[in-house]
Amino acid sequence: MQDLHDIRREYSQGKLSRKDLNADPFVQFDLWLQQIVDTKLPDPTAMTVATVDASGQPSQRIVLLKDVSDGGFVFYTNTESRKADELAKNPKVSLHFPWHYLERQVKVCGVAQPLSVADVTQYFLSRPKESQLAAWASAQSRPIDSRQLLMEKFLQIKRKFSEGKIPLPSFWGGYRVIPHEIEFWQGGEHRLHDRFVYRKQPDGSWTVERLMP
Repeated sequence: MQDLHDIRREYSQGKLSRKDLNADPFVQFDLWLQQIVDTKLPDPTAMTVATVDASGQPSQRIVLLKDVSDGGFVFYTNTESRKADELAKNPKVSLHFPWHYLERQVKVCGVAQPLSVADVTQYFLSRPKESQLAAWASAQSRPIDSRQLLMEKFLQIKRKFSEGKIPLPSFWGGYRVIPHEIEFWQGGEHRLHDRFVYRKQPDGSWTVERLMP
């Protein structure tokens, strides 16, 4: 195996200055998101969701961002999963968007709020049928002896809902992460990266501050 110490590269695609930033972090985020979507790379909406359990142990997983609306970042999940269990006890959450191709990252810190049943139902019914079936078949985060057992359960569910619309599972929902801090990171030469953090103020406005790399 190659010595990990030798794996490095310079970040030289661009720079980020205060004048480049929109006063609204959501406008800035939408701009960067569209630019990564335009690259046609796989999974441009992939983001890491970090939660913390009752003992203080952080846990991370990658999910897909499904909307940016009403002042927050939306994702969906099984509400009996580990992440949902941890969010029920501690709704503080961190999101991370690793847009390496453009030498960018975005980090979000905020609070996860459950979505309404109406919002969840609308999105669930828009999913491909196989994804709807998988939501029913998988008791997310629970142990299972083999993939074969999982596939057997999937086929049972498929036969059960072979006709008509697939109903929303009672254990499936979503969250909107309402941020109080959003950081934009642009890689820079010699590891002198550009970092700007937006912080939400009590009156709803945002301040912007440059951070050292």
